[in-house]
Amino acid sequence: MSDPGRLNVLLITADQMRADCLSAVGHPLVRTPNLDRLAAEGTLFARHFGQCPPCGPARTSLLTGMYQMNHRSVQNGTPLDAGITNIAEMARTAGYVPWLIGYTDTTLDPRRLHPRDPRAGRYEELLPGIQQYAPGSEEASGDTDWRRHLRDLGYANWDHPFEQQPGFEREAAAKGPSYAPTRLRPEHSDTAYTADRAMRFFRQNENEAWFLHVSFLRPHPPLLAPEPWHAMYDLEDVPDFRALPSIEDEKRIHPFMPFRLDRLEMNPKLPLDGPHPNDHPWWRQARATYYGLISELDHHLGRMLQALRDLGLYERTLIVFTSDHGEMLGDHWCWGKETPFDQSVHVPCIVRAPDAPAAARGRVVNAFTEHVDVMPTLLDYLGADIPLQCDGRSLRPFIDGGAPSRWRDEARWEYDFRSIVDDGVDALFGLRIDEMSLSVLRTDTAKYVHFGALPPLYYDLEADPHELDNRAGDPAAMPGMLALAQRMLSWRMLFNRRELTGIRLQRGRQIHAAPERRIP
Repeated sequence: MSDPGRLNVLLITADQMRADCLSAVGHPLVRTPNLDRLAAEGTLFARHFGQCPPCGPARTSLLTGMYQMNHRSVQNGTPLDAGITNIAEMARTAGYVPWLIGYTDTTLDPRRLHPRDPRAGRYEELLPGIQQYAPGSEEASGDTDWRRHLRDLGYANWDHPFEQQPGFEREAAAKGPSYAPTRLRPEHSDTAYTADRAMRFFRQNENEAWFLHVSFLRPHPPLLAPEPWHAMYDLEDVPDFRALPSIEDEKRIHPFMPFRLDRLEMNPKLPLDGPHPNDHPWWRQARATYYGLISELDHHLGRMLQALRDLGLYERTLIVFTSDHGEMLGDHWCWGKETPFDQSVHVPCIVRAPDAPAAARGRVVNAFTEHVDVMPTLLDYLGADIPLQCDGRSLRPFIDGGAPSRWRDEARWEYDFRSIVDDGVDALFGLRIDEMSLSVLRTDTAKYVHFGALPPLYYDLEADPHELDNRAGDPAAMPGMLALAQRMLSWRMLFNRRELTGIRLQRGRQIHAAPERRIP
């Protein structure tokens, strides 16, 4: 669009980044000076939670403003119902062309496609309504463009970009498979390439108002980093793991845990039969490399933000930074994100609005916020309608220094562990496919996890903040667990899809109930 006086929108997502891995929130080791500066100039939402790992469902909730129980895109490769709108389509109603650098992990509704349409059998496509800023790339990831870029730069191993440099065998023997750096020069990494494309976009569109979603892969595995990021942090300095003494102890917590741990997609390959993670250098080094990937991401975010300043765009750009989901990072002997623990979904969220009052800048909000709030927030700033499908509310009152009159005092998320392609999963539990899911309700003091057809989990977070003692079988914990179970039931009843529930057709006319914003 041609009006340079309108607000720009920059939505930045990392992939698989934990909320605690910012120096702005007091991490003892990780340094993120550019995100810290963004937080100091904006609002940091310290208790922000995603809705549903893994990547596809998590991004669907972020980009539609809906809980998984409503959008029902429950796994990577599960189609998004074509009848559901999203942030890109709604941005168009405000006169913006929404652009994407990276990927959205969207699978299109095959009911709206011809069976011979290539998109009908492809997992990773573009979010409907968004436009890819990557010449020659139809699929959403942009990974192909980066690999071709490496080929053009003369890399012999351009199709294997995470291959590690030789000559680090001695260090790897002591520190593990995640220590040796990749062969790529640091300025040629996937993170650097994504940032470079974003800065090119800024230059090409500096005289127009724009909406851009920049989706970084990192710090998602593989946990391998280029120099100097691979050795930025010493394994001896990483914080201790929050885990029971042995992996067998973790498996005994609940029937879900053997399934989770036995099917663990360990990356890098770490031994599960050795000492406690606190005492194993390979486990500690994997954490150190993950932290290095975050600092690399922060460095390139700094380049992007400085480019906005140099072009005079920073003071008319709304910036939102978050991640699709978290990372267990060895806690509970788990890696990845497909667990009911906080680390799987507690993610960073920073919003920097140019028109926020000076007194509100640098604010840390400790209220529970969720990914379903991001789409309403963006639409609020764009002046677009917030559709009834949205299960969250705008964060703008917090950003302006105040607070909504009523707000949630809990966080909710879900995880669906069915398998469409492996019938051994349902056979393992003896369950039907639609029974293999869990739902979580977390307050300041307690956490309840309800399984479709397995026993629950219950944690007293005041006495056990690291979720190491399941109290679900303790009679003394039953009143607290029952209270949260009832709250969860009320939540699911209140937040059922309602796009048509406020309409009645009668005697040749439509009667519409006045829409109300649900209280999160």
